[in-house]
Amino acid sequence: MLSRVGRRPSPLTALQVKKLTEPGYYADGAGLYLQVAKGGSKSWLFKFKLAGKAREMGLGSVNTFSLSEARERAREQRQRLADGIDPIAAKRETTLQRRMADASIITFDKAAARYIEAHAPGWRNDKHRQQWENTLATYASPIIGDLPVSRVDTAQVLRVLQPIWTAKAETASRLRGRIESVLDWAKVQGYREGENPARWKGHLDMTLPARAKVQKVAHHAALPWRDVGAFVGALRAMPGTGARAVEFIILTAARTSEAINARWGEFDLSAKVWTIPAERMKAGKEHVIPLSDAALAILSELRDQSEGEFVFPGAKGKPLSNMAGLQLLKRMGRADLTVHGFRSTFRDWAGESTAHPREVIEHALAHQLKDKAEAAYQRGSLFEKRRVLMADWAAYCNTVQAPADVVPIRGVDVIQLKRVNRK
Repeated sequence: MLSRVGRRPSPLTALQVKKLTEPGYYADGAGLYLQVAKGGSKSWLFKFKLAGKAREMGLGSVNTFSLSEARERAREQRQRLADGIDPIAAKRETTLQRRMADASIITFDKAAARYIEAHAPGWRNDKHRQQWENTLATYASPIIGDLPVSRVDTAQVLRVLQPIWTAKAETASRLRGRIESVLDWAKVQGYREGENPARWKGHLDMTLPARAKVQKVAHHAALPWRDVGAFVGALRAMPGTGARAVEFIILTAARTSEAINARWGEFDLSAKVWTIPAERMKAGKEHVIPLSDAALAILSELRDQSEGEFVFPGAKGKPLSNMAGLQLLKRMGRADLTVHGFRSTFRDWAGESTAHPREVIEHALAHQLKDKAEAAYQRGSLFEKRRVLMADWAAYCNTVQAPADVVPIRGVDVIQLKRVNRK
């Protein structure tokens, strides 16, 4: 008669193993059980006691091991118990040793690919994954990519980093961190042992100079803030979606990627608000931008022409390309500028010529305050103050300033403020 848990066990038969479908545990005897899951899958379990505690370990699927094979596997575990060995600990040790043996055929490239595959779902976007893949493929793979991950040592890490450590300091620093993460993953997975040769503190910092001492700060080319009115006037004379996108970026002080990927669903035109979702923000936090009347005018114009989800559509239903703004600047004879640089223009104008508080300006740029104590007091978005700031900025962008070398008349440097109206 078939035995269930709690009854006196009687051995199972191969036919019973095949036909049993009701979920539960079915005893075969001597600690061996057949487990039938709710979904219908079947597996073998070995139940035992060690130091007075009930334990159980899996012995494999019914599809892999027959009844007689499961009995043999259970017998092996009983022998270990008789010798004072914990069967579960022994299984873990065997698995670890197998992985260590396999390390000779798991290369750094394979370890990197597995690390990226495991962590990519938690990253902000596909671009972050591409940056990981491209950086490692460009600099690490040619030197250590084919090496067993267990054999990557400090000398090889330095061979990767030294050629670019001073010339491309920021890239090299990110590369070092990514190599360190891959090697940490490999150690946790049992593919290598010992200290991480890419660790910075107390290791590579003894060999390489700190990034801050070798990095050349590269600023995005920015338009002087006194010239923004004349530039916006010229920009408004340029046709096309690219020109409207660049003007919108200037008026909102948004990052290029935030603007060109904007969707209509992010806007509440009646409330004059643009809400950028967290997944599209650099800091991973939702950012709400108050819209000036000038910014709303651009949106209203584009809304009348819109047929898709993107505010600034490019080709084939995709958003406008990053290159569109740079190409526009070239056509305007301003190849010396970058679109991102207009954020610096806004920051310089606000800091040098207005009385708006610094924290309001930083919030407008979606910057995180560096001073933690100050940030604690500024948890709000200072939204209404930012609305005034952006309105002032839009008004300034609509004003052409006199040349800086004008001769003052009765103590006034500005001869005339010319209003540039949208055509």
